[in-house]
Amino acid sequence: MVTPASPRIDWIAADWGTSNLRVWAMGADGAVLDSRDSDRGMGQLTPAEFEPALLALVGDWLGQSATPVIACGMVGARQGWVEAAYRAVPCAPVGLPMTPAPVTDPRLSVRIVPGLSQTRPSADVMRGEETQIAGVLAAALGWDGVVCLPGTHSKWAEVSAGEVVSFRSFMTGELFALLSTQSVLRHGMAEGFDDAAFDSGLAEGLSRPESLTARLFTLRAEGLLAGLSPAAARGRLSGLLIGAELAAAKPWWLGREVVVVGEGGLSSRYARALAAQGVPARQVAAEDATLAGLKHARSLMELS
Repeated sequence: MVTPASPRIDWIAADWGTSNLRVWAMGADGAVLDSRDSDRGMGQLTPAEFEPALLALVGDWLGQSATPVIACGMVGARQGWVEAAYRAVPCAPVGLPMTPAPVTDPRLSVRIVPGLSQTRPSADVMRGEETQIAGVLAAALGWDGVVCLPGTHSKWAEVSAGEVVSFRSFMTGELFALLSTQSVLRHGMAEGFDDAAFDSGLAEGLSRPESLTARLFTLRAEGLLAGLSPAAARGRLSGLLIGAELAAAKPWWLGREVVVVGEGGLSSRYARALAAQGVPARQVAAEDATLAGLKHARSLMELS
C-alpha cells in the first residue's frame, strides 16, 4: 500500500476490460508499489465516465504534475473511452503510436495501447491480448512459438522474430456461458466440474468437431434418461467446446511450442487438453503477462 513514506509513483499501469479495471502504481525502477481493482469495466461506462472511474481508484496516487497512465484492453474499443486504432499484423505485439485519452484533470496523462488486426487468412481483431503477448516475449527474448490466450474469446497467436504473424479467435468461452446459463442445457447444469467428463468431451470434440451441435443436445437427453450428473454435464460441455476449438486450431499448436496465458481452472484445462495431444504447454499467469507487457509499452513511450 502506498503511504507518504513510499517511493514516488512514476507511472500507473491499467488493464481495463469489459467487466473490470485493474491498476498498478509503478516505481521508476519497475517495482509495483500498490495495486487496486474495480468493477467499473468498459461495459458499464459512457466515454464521459471513464475519467471519473479512474480517478476514484487512483486519485490519491496522483501528484501535482501529470502522472502517465498506460492502459490496455477494451478501454480502447469503439465503445470505450476513445478508440485506439488497430495495428495490422505482422508486427510487434505492442508498438506506437498509443492513443491519448481526453482528460480534464491536469494530474493525468493517459495513453491507450492499440490492438491488433488482420484481414487474411481471416478477418480478426484482438484488444488487450496483444499486451499479454508482449509480456510473454519480454520474459523470453527470441522465443518463437504460439501463444494461447483462453477467455471469453480465446486467441491463438503465432509469434516469430518478435512479431505476431497471424492469429485466430474462438468464441468458446462465450458459448460455454450462453449454453450453460441460457440454453435448454441449463436445466442439467450446476456448480462443480467433473474432470473425467471433461476428458471424455474433449476427445469427442477433437475427433468429431462436425458433430458438435448434435453432441451438445445429448447432454440434455442423458440428464433426462441416464442420470448424467450436473457436474459431469458441465465438464463434458467444456470438453466438447474446447475440443472443437483445438480441432480448428490444430495448425497453430501441432508440433509447436505453446505458452498458455491465463488464470485458474480455464488455462489449466487448455494445458490439460494440449498435454493429451502430446503438447506440453507452458503456463504464464495473465497478470504477470499483462504487467510485463505494460512495462514494455511504457519503455516504448520513454524512447519516443
